[in-house]
Parts: sequence; C-alpha cells; structure tokens
Amino acid sequence: PAYEKMVEELGEYFRESGIGIRESGESLLDMLRAPAQASPYSLEGQLEFIIKKWGGILGEEFVQKLLRGMDFVREDAIRHRGPVEFKPTAEVPTYFGYPEYERYSLDKEWMPRLVLIAKNAYVWLDQLSKKYQRDISTLDQVPDEELDTLAKRGFTGLWLIGLWERSRASQKMKQRMGQQDAVASAYSLRSYDIADDLGGWGALENLRWRAWQRGIRLSADMVPNHMGIDSNWVIEHPDWFLSVDQPPYPSYTFNSEDLSEDSRAGIILEDHYYDHSDASVVFKRFDRNTGDVRYIYHGNDGTSFPWNDTAQLNYLKAEVREAVIQTILHVARNFPIIRFDAAMTLAKKHIQRLWFPEPGAGGAIPSRAERGISRSEFEAAMPEEFWREVVDRVAAEVPDTLLLAEAFWLMEGYFVRTLGMHRVYNSAFMHMLRDEDNAKYRMAIKNTLEFDARILQRYVNFMNNPDEKTAVEQFGNGDKYFGVCVLLSTLPGLPMFGHGQVEGFHEKYGMEYRRAKWDETADEGFVRYHERIISPLLHRRRVFAGVDNFMLYDLFTPEGGVDENVFAYSNRFENERGLVIYHNRFADTRGWIRMSAAYLENGQLTQKSLADGLGLPSDGYVIFRDGITYLEYIRSCRKVREQGMYVELGAYKCHTFLDFRFVDGSEWRMVNEALNGTGVVSVQGKWDEMFGVKEEVKSEVAEEESVKRKTKKAATKKAAAKKTVVKKPTTKKVAVKKSAEKKSATKKKAVKKIGK
Repeated sequence: PAYEKMVEELGEYFRESGIGIRESGESLLDMLRAPAQASPYSLEGQLEFIIKKWGGILGEEFVQKLLRGMDFVREDAIRHRGPVEFKPTAEVPTYFGYPEYERYSLDKEWMPRLVLIAKNAYVWLDQLSKKYQRDISTLDQVPDEELDTLAKRGFTGLWLIGLWERSRASQKMKQRMGQQDAVASAYSLRSYDIADDLGGWGALENLRWRAWQRGIRLSADMVPNHMGIDSNWVIEHPDWFLSVDQPPYPSYTFNSEDLSEDSRAGIILEDHYYDHSDASVVFKRFDRNTGDVRYIYHGNDGTSFPWNDTAQLNYLKAEVREAVIQTILHVARNFPIIRFDAAMTLAKKHIQRLWFPEPGAGGAIPSRAERGISRSEFEAAMPEEFWREVVDRVAAEVPDTLLLAEAFWLMEGYFVRTLGMHRVYNSAFMHMLRDEDNAKYRMAIKNTLEFDARILQRYVNFMNNPDEKTAVEQFGNGDKYFGVCVLLSTLPGLPMFGHGQVEGFHEKYGMEYRRAKWDETADEGFVRYHERIISPLLHRRRVFAGVDNFMLYDLFTPEGGVDENVFAYSNRFENERGLVIYHNRFADTRGWIRMSAAYLENGQLTQKSLADGLGLPSDGYVIFRDGITYLEYIRSCRKVREQGMYVELGAYKCHTFLDFRFVDGSEWRMVNEALNGTGVVSVQGKWDEMFGVKEEVKSEVAEEESVKRKTKKAATKKAAAKKTVVKKPTTKKVAVKKSAEKKSATKKKAVKKIGK
C-alpha cells in the first residue's frame, strides 16, 4: 500500500509540475511505467514494447542490444522449462508471392511408382526370429519368404532404420538412465558402416541382391546434422563441430564418467543432463595427449532439449560441408533411396536462426544468441544452399538415387521445387486426416493444384512415422483406417507405410530398441483385409502416381453445398483409369460429383468435368468395378458427362473404381436401365441373363493384349515359313563350293605326305 501511494503521489507531482510532460500528455513517470503497464508479466513483452514505441529515437545500436536482450530471455526460459513433447502443427500451404525459383530434379522411371515400408532393423530381426522359430540376427538371414510377402503386398522399397554403426556412448547413456536392454540411438552414429552385429557389408549385399530379385530397393537413413558424441569425427576432427573454449554457463559442471573408449580423447556429459534440470547444451571433450579442452554443442533443432548423445556439425565450414557430401555419396553408392533425417535444420535460414541468429531472431538454442552474426557475414561463409549442392553432386555422380527429405516448418514445397529433392515429407496428410480437418486438407490440395501440381507428386504421404504413434493407434483398425489407407495408396506422391502397420501392431518402437517390448502377434483378419483391399491398389501405383491427369472433385449435396468431408479424385495412366471416393467423417452423405477443382495449365486456371477427367466417350456406356466391394456398375457416358455421378456414402465409406471398359448398343442400354445404378457381381453376367447370348466385353487393356498376341502369332508363322524354304544354290556358288572342296582335298593329301 505504501508503494502504491508513493507512485500515485509521484504521478500527481509530475502532472501538476509539468516536468517531463510531452505533447502526448505523458509525463516522464508515465513513460517509465508504460512498458510494465503494457506487459506486466513478461520482460520480453516489455522490451518489445520499448522497441515498437521508441525504437526510432533510441537508435539502431541500442535497439540491437534490446533485441539481444529478448533473445537471452527466451534462451533462459528454454534452459529451465524441462523436456517438452514437440507436436508439429500441420498448416495449409499457401503460395501467394512464392519467391523461390523452380528447379525440380528429374525422376527416373521407377521413382513415381515406389511404395516404401519402414522396418526398425533390430526389432524386425527379432520379430522374424519369433515368426520363423529360428535365430535371425543378421541381414543375410532375413528369409526369402518374408521378402516374397513384402513383394506380394505391393512394396517396392524397404527402409531399414538403424543399419549404421552406432555410438557406444549413446548406449551407455541410455543404460545409465535405466534402459538396460537398449542399443544406441539409430541417429547417434559412430560411422557410416553397416553394424557388425547386423552382419556388416557382406550381409547387406546378400539382402540387397535377394530383395532386388523381387523388385525391392533398399533405403537407408543419412543423418547430416550431427554425429554421435564419440564418433570417429569427434575424435579425429573436433574442429568440425560447433564448440566454445569455456562452458556457456557458469553453473555447468562436468564430473560424471568418461564415456569415451578411445585412447585419444575423453567425452564427459554436463552433470545436469542426468536430472534434466538444465538443457545441458554442450559436452566436454578433452584430448588425452595435448590437454586441449573444448565444449561441443549437442545436435538440436530448437523444439525441445538437445539430442544429448550427438555432436553438432558446423556448417559454416566448407570442409565440413564437403565431408558430409562425400559421406552422402558413399551412402548413395550402396542404397538407391536415401532418407535425410531432420533435413529442414540444414536449410540456410534455419542454420542461421538456430546457431548464428541475428538480433531478435535468437532464443531457439540457449547461449547461441551472443554468438550470432549478421546476415552478410553468414552469406559470406555459406553462399549456397547445402541441399542444392548435395542434389547436384548426387545427380552427377550417383544418378539413379532417390533423395527423400524429412522436412517440416512449411518448407515442403521449397525442398522439392527449389532445392531439388525428389521427395519430401507431407505431415499434413497424417495430422489433418486423423483429426478430420478435411476442409483444410482439401484446401491444401487445391492450393497446390492452383500453384504447381508437380509438388503433389513429390510428397511422401504416411499414416505414421517412427516419431509418432502407430497407424492403428491414430486411425483405429476399422473403416477409417482403411479409408485413409486407400488415400495413402492412391493419391499422387510416395506412400510410406510404418513398421508393423500392415500387421496392426500397436507398439511404437524407440530408436534405441533392440526388440519389441510388447508381445504382439499379427491381426490376421486385419492383414487379410489389407491384402484384399490395399495391396491391389499398390500394385497399380502406375495409375495413381502422376499428376498430369489428376483431378480433385467437389461433392455437391442435394441442398447445393459442398461436403468438405468427401475426397473424390480421378487419375489416369495410358488406357487405365481410377476414381476414388472416400468420406472421412462419422456421418452419412450423398450428392453429385461432376466438376473438378481448378488447376494451373499453361499459366491459366482451368477445370474439367468428371467425364473428361476419366476420358469417357460422348456416347455409349461405361462399366467399372469397385475394388472395395468387388461389385461392377454400368453408367451412361452421356449422363455422366451431363450430370456427373451420384453417390451415397456412410461413415468412413470408400469406393475405388477401376477396370473401366466401354460398350454400346440397345441391349446395353436395356442392361443399364434394368440395373438402375445397382452394383452386381458381373455386368456381363447380367447381359447373359437378359439376352442369353454371351457377348465378350473386352477392356481396353485386353483388346491391346489380343492385338499383340495376333501380331506375335503372325510373326511366328512367317518365321517358320522362312525356315522351311530351301533355296537352290546358284551355278556360281556351286562352282565356288566345288573349288573349295578340291583345295581342301589337295591340302589333306599334302598333310598326309608330310606326315609320312
């Protein structure tokens, strides 16, 4: 009360005396109190208020100091807030004023049709041991039957997580924290050599050869942001890592055990790591021979505590960038598919934001604000985007390699369109469809179609990834799961399936797991339905992978509105067509699908009707099969063109219409009228039932095959006829032949004579 009274009396004094009164009517005391009144509970907010209100008169130098002050406040909060679970949000991409240039990488023929499945290497081998009742602990012991199963299910890429030689220090850390059965993290690496306990390079070569016999390419991780804290690089090239000569905070102590097994250098973690009372952003490395001591930063993406079993590489050094590129080329020579972990952290703007922030842009990683540099200094040290250089070097030296980036932070389009990555993670697929933000996801697709549809083809769509809960945990194991899985299998882009997704497993496997902790067996009914509904679609990825003929449609309800919960789209490849319709909501709906969403073509936004999207003729009838119910339908091409297609959908119901073929004539008109939109096992069977005479209805593909067979048969007959014709040699040829025989006989006599 006394303080409040004093402040009140001071205010009255300044106002009455006129001291410090400005044109605005504020006194000196009012000005001094204004920041606290504007943001009473935030020091950062008060500094921001000062900059906005008086920055123009304080001068640039003073404002820079205030901005750094804001950075320090944010850093201090991060140090002591404790570990947090980072939940990335999925945003709708917008492309208004898109500043980046266009420089896509060319796809090889196999890339658009790739279907990837992830396997945590150690966990998978342990599961296979139980499944086949024998020891399977190395890559060369993976049974042929298992590879056959993967191929049968439609997978053409196998992403093996955790193949590389891992940090021994990482394993010690996890065991000290209570995980006695843990191996090191798959992303804390000692070197890019296949782990000895997985069989080494020889075992990999064996698996690679057998997988390729079945059309399966192998994929591996590359972790470019950091290395393990006891990696060969930390021991041999400590100057390649971000470090300081003194601990960044005076409270840091390093009294725990030495985690290094190398005689050249020791590794000690900061003590607060073990009780999580501080971010512990650095570890201590000391040279056993020279006594050199430095404090190296842990790898970090600024979203939570650092990855304390890793060491952060310094990308401002050209020699570091070259060393990483050489490692990437080494991986590319052994794996045709490379997944780059946390690739967005190495985009130039994020390297500076995280590690060398400009004033006011810091706060992501404690203690880095005071080591920030200007934009011009940063550009001088790193003039080009690292990823653009990687893409160009791989294209030149190991061209048949697909580069896949795990990138978030709204950088997906930039990574494929400008930096040239072949594929990039599309986390919006999982988040929005799981949460049924259907309007947002449809808008995301529409925005992309209106800007550049090719970005859709470059997405990696997934229902879970190693950092998220499993697919069945997020989507269940019923109609919603299979409906979203149909979208995963039929939208443009690369479908990526998680470890255990097809089996219906619920456990999320940590990167340090040696084996699964839950005793789960495959849900056989779930697996069978997967093989019945999803696998046939994966085998037809050629129909759905591209974007040249991809069309997204609105479903208009009888009330005239658009049902944003319905995903309807068509695609084509050569003479094959596909139409997918899925309702991602627990409700019933019905309506007409007729006109596509706008898409960019030759610089103009345009639309197509459903009939044009499917390439239907003007007249006649179209027959198609539903891959979900296995029923066939017949529709009038003219009515589809004029009215569109009417559908009714229950909760999470789906249709996958395939095997389109065309018929015409009065009898087919009568079949269409008799069925009146109803599905039957066989439309041809209905024709037979009505008219009693079988008329073969051939699909366009079947007709092509028939022509090929006839052509081949005719060619075979012609070749056989040629073989039976014996031409009589000409007189000249006979004379030459007799002359040759005479010379041969003379030569033989000479040989005999010499022999005697």
